[in-house]
Parts: sequence; structure tokens; C-alpha cells
Amino acid sequence: MDSETPAQTPSAAAREAARELVEVLRRLRARLRALPSGGLTPTQSAVLIRLSKDGASSTTVLAAAEGVRSQSMTATLNALDAAGLIARAPDPEDGRRHIVTLSPVGKGKAERDRLERYAWLARAMQECYTPDQLHTINEALALLAELAPDEGPNAGR
Repeated sequence: MDSETPAQTPSAAAREAARELVEVLRRLRARLRALPSGGLTPTQSAVLIRLSKDGASSTTVLAAAEGVRSQSMTATLNALDAAGLIARAPDPEDGRRHIVTLSPVGKGKAERDRLERYAWLARAMQECYTPDQLHTINEALALLAELAPDEGPNAGR
């Protein structure tokens, strides 16, 4: 889609497809987040995923991204720190803040969890769909990928 193209009113089919796609992605994301993660809560797992995907962050940014208060995120980070999954260091630009990163153990855990989610989804799709349906899904995904091309250092993650 060209950003230079004048805005047009979407067709009923496009509106319905957009609504359905957003709803299916929301449910699928919730299902993936609810998968067991080796004793971690869904929020702890989500923080590991976010740090793995986005890199270093602050408590405030993580809290906003996860839709929780900073105090709640601090408790989550304390648990991850106690498990050796994250590291915290003073922010060189603001001594009141800390920068949160994944520890080597946390990186390994995040990667294993990511691979387990992919494996779960692949198994679920294999059980639910025929080879022809899987082919159709892959064709649809190729079309949808045109809306959000991979860009940046973490593209495809």
C-alpha cells in the first residue's frame, strides 16, 4: 500500500477482515502468553519476552508496556532478579533510574520459551488444519506481511 494514495473509505469486506484479524490475533496472543513458562507468571514471562525482543529498558517503560503500575513492575522485576534472569544497573543519564537487561540465564530462558511457544503453535496448527489449509494460511500470511514489513535489528523476532 502506497502512503501517497489518497485515503479511501474501506470496503465492508476490508473492515470485517480487519476486525476479525485483530480479534484472532488478540486471542492467539493471550493463548500464547498463558502457556506455562517454567514457573514464571504470565507477567514475568512477558517481561522476559519484551526484554529479549526490545533490549534494555526501565521499570517505567516496562510497566507502561505491560499495562501495570510501576510498583507492580518493581515486584515482577524483583522476582526475575532473584531468579537470576535479569540484571539492573544505574542509568548513566539519570541516577534515580535503573536500566534492566536480561542476564545470560535470562537470555537462554527467553529463547527456550520462544521456541516452546513456536512449537506449541506449530503442533496446534498441525492438529487443527489439513495440509491444504496450512498452505492457504501461509499464503494469507504472506499477504498480511506486506502490511508490516520486517525492519530494524530485531526484525522477524
